[in-house]
Amino acid sequence: MIIEKTEYKGQPVLILKRNENDKYQFAFGLSKARLIIEGFEEIKKFVEEHDKEEKK
Repeated sequence: MIIEKTEYKGQPVLILKRNENDKYQFAFGLSKARLIIEGFEEIKKFVEEHDKEEKK
């Protein structure tokens, strides 16, 4: 994964990419970053639950 730090309208933004040519990058600012941190355990459970279903 590639992580870039940038700004949008003067606000800090993180951009997550699978690779350098990723057309569907994931970008978010500080407010959403805080939400991700707050909900990290639920997000982790969600991924684990659905990863198991996909592997069946």
